[in-house]
Amino acid sequence: MSSAGPTPGHLVWRLAMKWRTAVDRALHPLGLTHAQYVVLSSLVALDRPSQRELADHTGLEPLYVSKLARALETSGFIARTRDTVDTRTVRLALTPHGHSTVEPAIEVVRSLLDRLLEPLGGRSGDRTEALSRELTALLDVPLD
Repeated sequence: MSSAGPTPGHLVWRLAMKWRTAVDRALHPLGLTHAQYVVLSSLVALDRPSQRELADHTGLEPLYVSKLARALETSGFIARTRDTVDTRTVRLALTPHGHSTVEPAIEVVRSLLDRLLEPLGGRSGDRTEALSRELTALLDVPLD
């Protein structure tokens, strides 16, 4: 084993796992998982996206978004409707129950994010902004 320390890939993996686990635990009292939260909070920001648009926005696999959407619809969090122009396209929107659930969830996750980013100067600190730029550059690199 090298004494050079963990690789950037290993650190990204560890941070992603730490974040997902922390969000899952924080949202458990609200009855949501991290993946469900990602879908619901994205629907706050997007106007009736298709499942494909939501998959592109979140980085989740389209098949997984479809599965999550069906489960969230069954639970009354979202409504799935066929597009009036292209009936193959399914559009997603929050229901009133979805809105009332995701609003406190967003606050919980914001608080958690504030704790995570505190060592970098908080959510609007220079170091956080630099990290966001660097992470965006890495996300823009095609790997497939």
